[in-house]
Amino acid sequence: MTTATTPLSVAELERERLARIALTQLVEPGTPLIDSCMVGSTATDLYRRFAEEDPALGDDGRDARSRLAQIHPDRDLERASRAGFRYVIPGDEEWPVQVDRLAGQEHVQYRTGTPLGLWVRGPLLLSDLDRSVAIVGSRDATSYGADAAARIAADLAVHDFVTVSGAAVGIDSAAHRGALTGPPGSTVAVLAGGVDVPYPLRNSRLIDAIAESGAVISEIAPGLPVTRYRFLSRNRIIAALARGTLVVEAAARSGSLNTSNWAYRINTPVMAVPGQIGAATSVGTHELVRSGTGVLVTDGLDVRELIGDAGEALPTEPRGPVRRRDSLTSVEKQVLDAVPVTKPLPQLDIARSACMHPKTAGTALTRLEALGLAERFPEGWQLAPGAART
Repeated sequence: MTTATTPLSVAELERERLARIALTQLVEPGTPLIDSCMVGSTATDLYRRFAEEDPALGDDGRDARSRLAQIHPDRDLERASRAGFRYVIPGDEEWPVQVDRLAGQEHVQYRTGTPLGLWVRGPLLLSDLDRSVAIVGSRDATSYGADAAARIAADLAVHDFVTVSGAAVGIDSAAHRGALTGPPGSTVAVLAGGVDVPYPLRNSRLIDAIAESGAVISEIAPGLPVTRYRFLSRNRIIAALARGTLVVEAAARSGSLNTSNWAYRINTPVMAVPGQIGAATSVGTHELVRSGTGVLVTDGLDVRELIGDAGEALPTEPRGPVRRRDSLTSVEKQVLDAVPVTKPLPQLDIARSACMHPKTAGTALTRLEALGLAERFPEGWQLAPGAART
């Protein structure tokens, strides 16, 4: 969404705020009409077009004058303020500029565009979400998936990243709870209804906890309910707020894949946690990796390596347990392989078996004896007890 480039005065900004509140109740937020009409314009101008029932607005502009008469944005803003909510719009210092990446994007299931504004419940400033990661996934999460989401979110919180999710049951809830174990303000919930309409109802306490230290966000006006299309609308906001989107368990048809699709469209990293082969809850995540859309990650370090600042998270090469054999030279390893397990063998036979000069083999055997890997007997040499497993 591109608005007029000239900075607005305080009075103009407040008129713009009221116009945006009214428009979000006149036309469903996220519809392509709003995005296209706001190009080079302001919400105040668009409000005027609706009030005048501009024919170019099509069916959305029909009877707009009478419908606007039923909307009272000033009263809505006053009630919201008393409840502790605020309405943030472009031009406010708090506005999260990263969501502007949604402007002009091709619509997905008739949803697109930068939100006209965001209702916020909670102390966390939206301008502080420049270090955030979206974690989304299946509502029918397995214990494996929920544990993975919680562990990764907790790691991100410790490293000053904010987890953004949708407060749904399953992976969303696990991610929020994991983040809440970290510093205050470590998680944000984006709702598909008003910020005062907890959904699902069983997550009311979780949403309240998020609002105490973080933020609960919605482009839907307070008091308005959840609808199927509003989930699709909120998914684009979850993706746009974050530096990258992590999918933890997703079936072949999953709303979390809609979120990852938005992340891919706005050129932010998409990540996926691998699941069990054949598990229905991981078909979508595996397809993200197989198609090259998503990068496989297994922990918070993997995520931070992808979306952190340069040099912030340096990965370490996976290594198995250190063994005594690891300190041996290639010659010593070659001789050790020739030392028998059950019956001592003379040094000459060991050298012949290792295709090596007897003197060289003897030097290696002395070193192996010092390391406790070989034993000397009158009959020759034999592996020390347990040496075969080290």
